[in-house]
Amino acid sequence: MTTARQIEEYIYGFAPARLKMDFDNVGHLIGSADAPVSKILLALDVTPEVVDEAVSAGAQCIVTHHPVIFKARKSVTDCDPYGAMIMKMISSGVSAVCMHTNLDLAPLGVNQQLALRLGLGDIEVFTQKSDDSELGLTGLGRIGVLTEPMEPERFCAHVRDSLGCTAVRYVSGGRDVSRVAVGGGQCGDLLTDAVRVGCDAFVTSDLRYNDFLDAREYGITLVDAGHFPTENVVIPQLEKWLKERFTDVSVCVSAVHKEVVSYI
Repeated sequence: MTTARQIEEYIYGFAPARLKMDFDNVGHLIGSADAPVSKILLALDVTPEVVDEAVSAGAQCIVTHHPVIFKARKSVTDCDPYGAMIMKMISSGVSAVCMHTNLDLAPLGVNQQLALRLGLGDIEVFTQKSDDSELGLTGLGRIGVLTEPMEPERFCAHVRDSLGCTAVRYVSGGRDVSRVAVGGGQCGDLLTDAVRVGCDAFVTSDLRYNDFLDAREYGITLVDAGHFPTENVVIPQLEKWLKERFTDVSVCVSAVHKEVVSYI
C-alpha cells in the first residue's frame, strides 16, 4: 500500500527538504499521511480545477511543484475560492505533496530539465553552488551549450517551440547565441551572473522592463519564456520517476492545468 508519506519521502530522496530556500514551504501539506493512495495526479499548481479533476478521477494525492499553502493564512473557510478548495480536498480525502525550491535546486530537478528541453550540452550548475555530501553538486540554474550557434531571433523561436510557449518576450544581445544560462521561474536577479560567466543568452521568466534594458546594454540575449513553461518541464520527469517507484499506483498528468496567461 502506497501512502502520501511514502510519496513525500521518495521525492525527498532526490530533492531533500534541506535544499529549499528559507521562505519556502514544501512536503506533504494537506491530507492524511498514512491514507492509501492508488492514483496520483501531477500538476504544476494545485488549483480548483485540478482538485475537481482529482476527485473526478479518483486520485487520492496531487503532486505539484508550487506549494498549495505558501503564505500564512488566518482562516480556511468556504467564503473564498482558496478556502473552499482546501476544504474540498480534505473532505474528499485528497492529499497534496508539493516540492518547490528543493526541486529547483535538485541535481535532476527543474533547472536540469529546462536545460535538457532546450537541447543544451555540457550542462553545469549556474549559481549558488554547494557540494551536498549525498547528492553532489546542487544549485540554482544551469549553463549549457547549443549544438550549433543561433542568431538571437532563431534562438528565441527555438525556446518558444521547445517549451510550447504561445510567445516569448526577448531582447537581442546582438550576437550569435551559443552559451546559454537558464533559470526556471522567476530568476531575473541572476542576469548579471549570466553576464559575468560569459553567457550569450539567459532564459527565465517574470522579467521586469528594466531587465531588458540592462540586457541590451550588457549585450546578452534575454528571454522571458513564462513561469509555467519554464517550470512545467519537470512534470514529465516526475511522472517517470513516480511510475518507476510506485508500480502499484496509477500516475497521470493533469489534463486541465495549462498556462494561465493568454495572448492576443
